[in-house]
Amino acid sequence: MLVLASASPRRQELLRNARIPFTVQAADISETPLARESPRDCAERLAREKALAVFQGRPQDCVLGADTIVVVDDTILGKPRDADDAARMLYLLSGRTHAVITGVCVVGPAASKSETASETTLVIMDELSDDGIRNYIATGEPMDKAGAYAIQGIASRWIPRIEGDYSNVVGLPVALVYRMLRERGAL
Repeated sequence: MLVLASASPRRQELLRNARIPFTVQAADISETPLARESPRDCAERLAREKALAVFQGRPQDCVLGADTIVVVDDTILGKPRDADDAARMLYLLSGRTHAVITGVCVVGPAASKSETASETTLVIMDELSDDGIRNYIATGEPMDKAGAYAIQGIASRWIPRIEGDYSNVVGLPVALVYRMLRERGAL
């Protein structure tokens, strides 16, 4: 049985769309980056901590942990604390290219150790107006999203191009996860 160590409805939808059977048990860990930790290392560490936290209580299952971060100028943008923080993030991203990194970790009974990897996608965002940012925040959409936006939602109108895996920007690099699960014999 595959257990997704995340309550993210976006990750659940991506797995369902790929016809990868799973159940959900969210992990509760601190998502604070460590001092001098690279963005990639941070995403991979958080994914590993989530997977291992759930695996401790489900050692008979295969557990998938994931963490998505947005990076601009080597600054990690997690989920916004409030509307002001969301506006700060959107102003940072406006008219620029940024990276979305999702760390994934698979741990399960088929192998004695966890496997961790990550996917990086570059996202090009148009210039955003003050009104556009204010109106977007008022929808509530950015409040539980890394970088304060959802590429699959309203913010799609501001993203003319990406370089890399679209599902990664949504929250889970499905092709990478599928390969990892197949290599472990979990599918």
